Amino acid sequence: MKFHYYPETDSLYIDLSHRTSVRSEEVSKGVILDFDSEGRLVGIDIDHASKILDLSRIEVESLPIANLLIKQE
Repeated sequence: MKFHYYPETDSLYIDLSHRTSVRSEEVSKGVILDFDSEGRLVGIDIDHASKILDLSRIEVESLPIANLLIKQE
């Protein structure tokens, strides 16, 4: 799973899978779910993310993480 933040558009994309998105559905204003050809959720796109989420903090609890990579640009 990867989190991609794009400050120029204030959008956050949560990449849940390596599979390709073939269909998208807006489930709430500015929140779009991406699905693969088999209907599995592969990504979440959040427009105006800083107005919806607290992007200054990410908390992970009880996940079996084998590899944690933190990049700051």
